[in-house]
Amino acid sequence: MIRVEDWAEIRRLHRAEQMPIRAIARQLGISKNTVKRALATDRPPVYQRPLKGSAVDAVEPAIRDLLRQTPTMPATVIAERIGWDRGLTILKERVRELRPAYLPVDPVSRTVYSPGELAQCDLWFPPAEIPLGYGQTGRPPVLVIVSGYSRVITARMLPSRSTADLIDGHWRLLTGWGAVPKTLVWDNESGVGQGKLTSEFAAFAGLLATRIHLCRPRDPEAKGLVERVNGYLETSFLPGRTFAGPGDFNTQLTAWLQVANRRHHRTIGCRPAERWEADRSEMLTLPPVAPPNWWPQTTRLGRDHYIRVDTCDYSVHPRAIGQQITVRADTEEIVATNRTGEVVARHSRCWARHQTITDPEHTAAAQTLRGQAIRQRASRARASGLTALASDDLGVEVEQRELGSYDRIFTLIEGGAGKEDT
Repeated sequence: MIRVEDWAEIRRLHRAEQMPIRAIARQLGISKNTVKRALATDRPPVYQRPLKGSAVDAVEPAIRDLLRQTPTMPATVIAERIGWDRGLTILKERVRELRPAYLPVDPVSRTVYSPGELAQCDLWFPPAEIPLGYGQTGRPPVLVIVSGYSRVITARMLPSRSTADLIDGHWRLLTGWGAVPKTLVWDNESGVGQGKLTSEFAAFAGLLATRIHLCRPRDPEAKGLVERVNGYLETSFLPGRTFAGPGDFNTQLTAWLQVANRRHHRTIGCRPAERWEADRSEMLTLPPVAPPNWWPQTTRLGRDHYIRVDTCDYSVHPRAIGQQITVRADTEEIVATNRTGEVVARHSRCWARHQTITDPEHTAAAQTLRGQAIRQRASRARASGLTALASDDLGVEVEQRELGSYDRIFTLIEGGAGKEDT
């Protein structure tokens, strides 16, 4: 085999110098056949070691039989079944070559997104303990949305994965974008829908005039964009950070995303922020009505004057006892109004679980109203000849009797229990 330098010189002498084959062979000291072979190919000579047989060749028929029966059988199990006592590397390489013939491949095609066409959504559960108040910590879900065309990311931590909180989270993130993608892609999240959208999310989609596409079960590649973003958040945003609470988490995340959306994205070959205006211009406009106003809870306030949202109880001004009140809750606050629209309760949303949130003003008002009620009952009792002997808290009215009657009942004095005294 000649060297690359000799191959190049042979071709130069023959083409540039018009030297015959015999003269080239004499000048370079090689055979005429070597010169002919060098002139017959346009590729430089490459040394190839002669192929030798492999130890796997002898067991290849047995491997094929096993793969024909069970195409997904691991190479380690195949080695055990055929009694393989050599290194696993060469066996795994041969199994890797043979398996596609028995297991149909499922190729993934690259999807090209048009501006404003689609955004993928998912919940990310950061592996960090977030202080929730009242001595509790937890790992609340983070709603993540990434646009298909520009790859712009937006995200926000939510109190829970309930339908109401997911809708409110969508609304806040899409309001930040100022536009709505034509399609939102979700997997089978229970708060969104499993196989079929929940009635609330169907109404939300109608409000936005968008389509919500639910992926097939066990098909994570259908929303690979947001899955990779979840990993990116976990490896690039989370490490080394501490959080004072959910609000601090969202503040830090929002600031970090402004930087992340200006990084160079290898797949699209530019920065997401550079594509954003073209992406947003093709999206749908936001509706003028906020979704949380669609699903208010209406209830009649009892004497306890507390309402329950999620797992926490929130106080309501006691003047609304017995009235119909409307409760509107989102990820930030709880607001209750009466029929006239007057606000009778306003609380910040509690992220801790099973807590009782009381407004001091409501407590003071309840004590005042309770005192007024006790005095009114005492006044009615005096007017009817009864005396209020119970405590102020109970306000129970009892009749005052002669003390001697109790002595006769318990035979402490002569006469015992008279018939008229029993």
